[in-house]
Amino acid sequence: METLPDWFRHADRLAALGEDAPFSNKLEFLHDYLHQDFPWIDRIAVALYDPQTDLLKTYAHSSKGDDPLSLYDARLSDSTTLQEIVRLRRPRVIDDLALLPASRPHSERIRGQGYGSSYTLPIFRNGDFLGLLFFNSYRKHVLDERALHHLDLVGHLVGYSLIDQLTTARTLVASVRSTSTLAQHRDFETGAHLDRMAHYARLIARAIAPRYGLDDHTVEHIFLFAPLHDIGKIGISDSILLKPGKLDAAEFETMKTHPARGVEIIDALLEHFGLAGLPHSQLLRNIALYHHEAMNGQGYPLGLKGEAIPIEARIAAVADVFDALTSKRPYKDAWSNEDTFTLLQELAGDVLDRDCVQALISQADAVRSIQERFREDPLG
Repeated sequence: METLPDWFRHADRLAALGEDAPFSNKLEFLHDYLHQDFPWIDRIAVALYDPQTDLLKTYAHSSKGDDPLSLYDARLSDSTTLQEIVRLRRPRVIDDLALLPASRPHSERIRGQGYGSSYTLPIFRNGDFLGLLFFNSYRKHVLDERALHHLDLVGHLVGYSLIDQLTTARTLVASVRSTSTLAQHRDFETGAHLDRMAHYARLIARAIAPRYGLDDHTVEHIFLFAPLHDIGKIGISDSILLKPGKLDAAEFETMKTHPARGVEIIDALLEHFGLAGLPHSQLLRNIALYHHEAMNGQGYPLGLKGEAIPIEARIAAVADVFDALTSKRPYKDAWSNEDTFTLLQELAGDVLDRDCVQALISQADAVRSIQERFREDPLG
């Protein structure tokens, strides 16, 4: 072992926060750090806020094995106390969770797990509300001023780590979407289509998550990255991309190059932005490269079959096909949801993933809500 001069006798206990690691790893690290002085902090969890839908969505947690609340969302407007946290920009201290009104499923799940007290800290960035950070203990009446002081410090470290990772991912998403629009001013997909597809992909991902081992963190990145599936189309000429009729054989062969072009564009952007180590970057590549693969092996560009196709690409494919069929375009009228569901069922297991198709169809009410929320703007 190397012998260091006395100048370097102190080891920085928080140095790991500067390492290239997923947010979930940093959250667990900070939980362990906090445990050294407050071993009764049994759970730390983060919920992200989506202002487009008013949903608080579970994102990551560290709870030493217990997982009372994952793959869950709830409207902020449905919780008076959580709204007050945001409105006042002040944390909430509950010394005895038995006193919390039994009004929401998430409260019941937390209490049902046996947690006794809770500290909730809002996360803001430049004045914008990003989400909530929860500290829970199985013990009651442990949140004294000394403990709260340390929870504030650790809480803001968690918040800054979260902001750093979200900003990185969202900057990449914005860059890719801007590239697709600015390249020769070609907006081959409407913003509403991309928003709908993102939310359909999240519906599917969350429904199949238990079977495929997807955590909240992965579901959120599928939500972020699914709309970027067709980025490679900016490398396709207008004569093919905007052709109103059916493509001939040569044109279709050219169109089939867009998945590989998409990965090239993504890799270039990752390099230019210094984001080579971006968590879930492979997930983004997989969506771009494999979303036209088919379960029967007859898709492109590689002819992958069945489970050899990454699940994130199978999710994106179903979301994309559904929205393409149910959307009006210059060359076609919109299909009804019912007719589209029927076709998806016919394609399930052969072209599209059966589990993904069933996950979307089983949430028909949520699908209609997304369509209502993200309608096409007739004025452009």
